[in-house]
Amino acid sequence: MTRRSPRPTDLASELPPISYVWETPNRRPRRAEWDIPDPAAPGRLTPAMRAKLERIVRRAPEVMVKITGRTKSVAHLKSHLEYITRNGELDAETEQGATLAGRLGLKDLQQRWEDDAGLDDKRRRDGSLSVNIILSMPAGTDAVAVKDSARAFAVETFGYNHDYVFVQHLDDKHPHVHLTVRSRGHDGKRLNPRKADLQAWRERFAGELRLRGIAAEATPRRTRGRVRKADRGAVLAMRKRKITPDVDRLARKEVLSEVRGRVAKHPWDEQIKSRQDAIRQRYLDYAAELQRSGVAADHELARQVRQFVNDMPAVETRRHALKRELSELTNTRRRGAEQGVSKEGRDKTRGDEPTR
Repeated sequence: MTRRSPRPTDLASELPPISYVWETPNRRPRRAEWDIPDPAAPGRLTPAMRAKLERIVRRAPEVMVKITGRTKSVAHLKSHLEYITRNGELDAETEQGATLAGRLGLKDLQQRWEDDAGLDDKRRRDGSLSVNIILSMPAGTDAVAVKDSARAFAVETFGYNHDYVFVQHLDDKHPHVHLTVRSRGHDGKRLNPRKADLQAWRERFAGELRLRGIAAEATPRRTRGRVRKADRGAVLAMRKRKITPDVDRLARKEVLSEVRGRVAKHPWDEQIKSRQDAIRQRYLDYAAELQRSGVAADHELARQVRQFVNDMPAVETRRHALKRELSELTNTRRRGAEQGVSKEGRDKTRGDEPTR
């Protein structure tokens, strides 16, 4: 019996034709409508795919769904609830739709969750009591739509298994909602979201906003040509206090080592570039397909897709950025030194001239 050699595959053939561009490269709890190809023509853009492509290239506002922390003690939980309700000044809403107003409502909520925590005999000493989430949109977004979308998101995501409470804050230019979810579900399992879950949550929140007439998207940064991860809050806080974080110190040390000739191998740089090349080529493939349709609206979208690709930033990792900054600093110092020498020479020349 002869064994067939495996068919050669490339990056394009082993991934879905459309979702590769904007899907986070992890498992996902369920397939979205734009992930489902047309059975008659798997490579063709479906209406759902086309709508998502339009939102991306027209730069629809990106939603933010972020886990801000976990409470691990009753005292910490009380403190957090006081913070999000501004010590009872802001109304809170529960999973049952009940509104808790004032300090009395806050006290009732704290007491109920404290009693429930006392009954959770399976929780480890360092186990969380709640997972704290923030849902936010850019400045200028309708605050009522944000709150309604957050409510619908919470019901859909947690309403059948977890108690939660949410409060909207309007004292910031970005309308946002603080959502605190009890870690232990009614089924006894604990909430432990992963990266893919967060992406699914972003997509769900964006979908609820669109249902309410708000243009919103939830794409990974690589969809927009950005490869650098956002810095953690702790790192940003240290920089603000003029403290050099370890991550910056080690990165600078590595860059200086490379400049001095000790080049280290970074295979992930090539992988990042290869992935970005594939993403950008896929966009251009979509543009070519739209151009072939003969429909004026498709031709306009094709033009916008090509422009979107042209406007994508250069592929730059954190290490590349540090190298560029170091090079610019070196050039600036060199020019300064050259100007200083030139000025000194002119001064000497003028000093040697005879006095008239």
